[in-house]
Amino acid sequence: MSLCQTVFCDFETELANTRKTLERVPNDKWDWKINEKSNTIGWVAGHLAEIPGWAVSTWTKDELDFNPPGGPGYSPTAVSNCDEVLALFDKNAAAAKEAIADIQEADLGKPWSLLSGGEVLFTMPKIAVMRTFVINHIVHHRAILTVYYRVNGVPVPALYGPSGDETY
Repeated sequence: MSLCQTVFCDFETELANTRKTLERVPNDKWDWKINEKSNTIGWVAGHLAEIPGWAVSTWTKDELDFNPPGGPGYSPTAVSNCDEVLALFDKNAAAAKEAIADIQEADLGKPWSLLSGGEVLFTMPKIAVMRTFVINHIVHHRAILTVYYRVNGVPVPALYGPSGDETY
């Protein structure tokens, strides 16, 4: 199996687990948060729905300025319920799969930069961006969402093996 196949197989697995998790977003708890410093269930769900789309900019561009000088800054897509989250997630997951369909081994090491206001925040090989900025970021926020579920009595899906609420 090539390195491309390995990375993108991981991504497919994380997308499937994320969709399974997002399907359980409770609309009646949309504005609930565990702590005043934390984000709401709705915010976390919306953020999770957007992250797969970041794979598109990773593979189709060499940089992303989320606060470009003289232009509008990044603004998350507004979602207000589970159906909207799933629609956004499906759209972004499909776009990501399309963007990575023709990636070659030589593309993996190409540099990619994240900027704010024209200033470079970091530059990494595209494979590292995919692994950390996209895949690990999805796993991180999905874990937060499952904790929110547990605290609110929402069944936690089995992801890498059985959960306390369901088995594989």
